[in-house]
Amino acid sequence: MNKYIQLDNTNIEIFAIGLGAMPLSLDGRPDEAQAISVIKAFVDGGGNFIDSANVYCVDDSELGHNEKLIAKALSKLGDTNNIIVATKGGLRRPKGDWTVDANPKWLRQSCEKSLTALNTDSIFLYQLHAPDPDIPLTDSVGELTRLKDEGKIQHIGLSNVTVEHIQLALSITNIMSVQNRCNLFERTSFKNGVVKFCEENNITFIAHSSVGGHFQHAQRADNKLLKKLAEKYDVSTYQIMIAWLLNKSSSILTIPGASKTSSITDSLRAINVELSKEDMQLLEENIK
Repeated sequence: MNKYIQLDNTNIEIFAIGLGAMPLSLDGRPDEAQAISVIKAFVDGGGNFIDSANVYCVDDSELGHNEKLIAKALSKLGDTNNIIVATKGGLRRPKGDWTVDANPKWLRQSCEKSLTALNTDSIFLYQLHAPDPDIPLTDSVGELTRLKDEGKIQHIGLSNVTVEHIQLALSITNIMSVQNRCNLFERTSFKNGVVKFCEENNITFIAHSSVGGHFQHAQRADNKLLKKLAEKYDVSTYQIMIAWLLNKSSSILTIPGASKTSSITDSLRAINVELSKEDMQLLEENIK
């Protein structure tokens, strides 16, 4: 299991466990001091990749909340030149709903506002949050390519996509990363070939909701096999789930979310969990 991932065509190494910053800005979020302490704990623990989006907020009235929070936290930490902040555009939050809008005009507007929110001249990795059924993917990716040519973003990523989406995007520009929901209970990206395609094309696969997220919290908490293996390796069930992903492919970057310092500190420890082949097989055969 690799502890670091070499990003395509760069000399940058990313610690294989990043921080999914979304829980720091949605309903039920921690207060600002606690949120900043989570980011500090992540960096202090060796993490150097933080995933954000302009729509990680309560609704459209506070777009950029998460990005501004991250920028504020990093400003308090001294030298953070080695910290990568990736963000996304292509959604809206009307009245707290999640709606897709990958119109080139909205993508440009979102990207430019993210530059301000993150207090930077150029975003290292800017990801299309989701394909828009009403807008050709080539139009959306084409606009991101123009933003890249202008220096406003350095690398392009995709999120919530299939192999066909990735292939179409690659016909236009280089793609550094693909981010899909992926965990022990949600293996669509393994089954439909997305992870394999990323491996074969030197694209980093970013697994979001890597410990199940809100939707699969109960499945993790109630699973007897996960509990048994957690006891065997003397770790948490969260660490077992993250270790399973990292042992599956050297192209995977996991980004577990956290709203407590104890959560992200625990997740980072999963880098040292080497699951046996037998236990990997047990998990895959018994958890569907």
